[in-house]
Amino acid sequence: MSRLVRRLILAAAALALCAAIFAGLVWKGVIRLSHPSREAYPICGADVSHYQGDIDFAALARQDLSFVFIKATEGASHVDDRYAENLSNALDTSLRVGCYHFFSYDSTGADQAAHFIEQVPVWDGMLPPVIDVEFYGDYFSNPADPDAVKPQLRAMVDALEAHYGVKPILYCTQKAWRLYIREDFSDCDLWIRSVYFAPPDTDWTFWQYTDRAELDGYDGAEKYIDLNVFRGDANAFAQYPG
Repeated sequence: MSRLVRRLILAAAALALCAAIFAGLVWKGVIRLSHPSREAYPICGADVSHYQGDIDFAALARQDLSFVFIKATEGASHVDDRYAENLSNALDTSLRVGCYHFFSYDSTGADQAAHFIEQVPVWDGMLPPVIDVEFYGDYFSNPADPDAVKPQLRAMVDALEAHYGVKPILYCTQKAWRLYIREDFSDCDLWIRSVYFAPPDTDWTFWQYTDRAELDGYDGAEKYIDLNVFRGDANAFAQYPG
């Protein structure tokens, strides 16, 4: 083997090692590729569930957060273990509060809407309800048929709008957005998850830009917390959904 070939092999190995280290740092949140400017997006907030354990929402508010979305329900029967406590405590702070539902491909939209409505009351200043559309279990590798999902999602959207008087927000990964939402749900505000790069060129309202933030004020087994920005200034957020 010539000296030149050995040098090329060593250089390729070094590049591969650097790429692996870089990818690991991105995964752990040490390096953030999607970090929106607070000048461009001054309204920041979190979304939480039982994974964050006991949450001091006043402490979150002191860390320059303006809103929080709390997991309430999942499917047609599950209620997040911390939902009632989280909602009560969050409403005692300056944060604007909303609740979200994890959408199931195994239950009807009508049943899921009824379950959410049973658990989540209406209060002054509440953010619109959120339907979280992403993948779980075998659906990561075998996504549910869009022709089956869309009617159920529409049924839930319509039921929540009728009850709360406002269109629900649809939270989704980019894959779920392309598969289920992009062509049929432009009437709903979009909350897009894009933790590695800027979101796609679409009309989003909220952007979840990291799932690897660490803040003071919670003690759950999950040390990270999701952070999001609102697409607008303080005046627009005060009037949202308007």
